[in-house]
Amino acid sequence: MRALIQRVSHASVTVDGAVVGQTGPGLLVLICAMAGDGEAQADQLAAKIAKLRIFKDAANKMNRSVLDIGGGALVVSQFTLAADTRSGNRPGFSSAAPPAEGERLYEYFAAQLAAQGVPVETGRFGADMKVELLNDGPVTIWMDI
Repeated sequence: MRALIQRVSHASVTVDGAVVGQTGPGLLVLICAMAGDGEAQADQLAAKIAKLRIFKDAANKMNRSVLDIGGGALVVSQFTLAADTRSGNRPGFSSAAPPAEGERLYEYFAAQLAAQGVPVETGRFGADMKVELLNDGPVTIWMDI
């Protein structure tokens, strides 16, 4: 699985003019299931993200996790993280999981992150979403599992 994690002051996702998910201080997690991924990769990624120490401690060092700060996560599906731009000017997405499997793993990942103790809200798989965020830092981390 592939994820782009952003430390945020707040983030929200809107579909058809209605907010469907949001978080205050915490993480915006853009997530893509890749072809061949399964629950083991989702489990590993959820555990890693829950414990990722990218929030400041009292000494102003990145030493605290989203769990430590009592933050939440907004998880948004984003198949375009699978973009292959090595040839031509149009990205290819053949390395992304097929839509049905991608949706299943997206929902499974969100549930596993919540099971780690992180309050989770989500976007809507396959929808045209508008994502708003205030990146804190900025801190943006790329993960492949």
